[in-house]
Amino acid sequence: MKTTTFLTFVGDQCGKAEEAIKFYTSIFPNSEIKRITKYAEGEAGGTPELIKYGVFTLNGSEYMVSESNYKHDWSFTPGVSLFVECNSENDIQTLFEELSSDGGQIMVPLENYDSGDYGFGKKFGWCADKYGISWQLNLSE
Repeated sequence: MKTTTFLTFVGDQCGKAEEAIKFYTSIFPNSEIKRITKYAEGEAGGTPELIKYGVFTLNGSEYMVSESNYKHDWSFTPGVSLFVECNSENDIQTLFEELSSDGGQIMVPLENYDSGDYGFGKKFGWCADKYGISWQLNLSE
């Protein structure tokens, strides 16, 4: 049995999935776009420029993606986020700056924490990127 995070781009984010996964795979090491399948002309759920099904990896972890131009009553929410365990000060700083830039949103500023203050590690930050995906970044102890 295997679990995989599946990101569905709808509403204002529909049409931005390919741009998003190219961005993510450019800033995370050991990452790649494995497959992108687009909708066929006239196929329900999308148009030929939209991703029907995609697979990519971020630092070796696999993710799936799709987008739909149907009207949905939901989109991405900070209630579900991608948690990234960083191994260096440089990694956490660079990723936080990249992910929160260009229209992103900082929800918890990237700060150092004394042992036990935040409970996760010695540095933590939480942001949403310009595509609406929420990220929690933690520097391991």
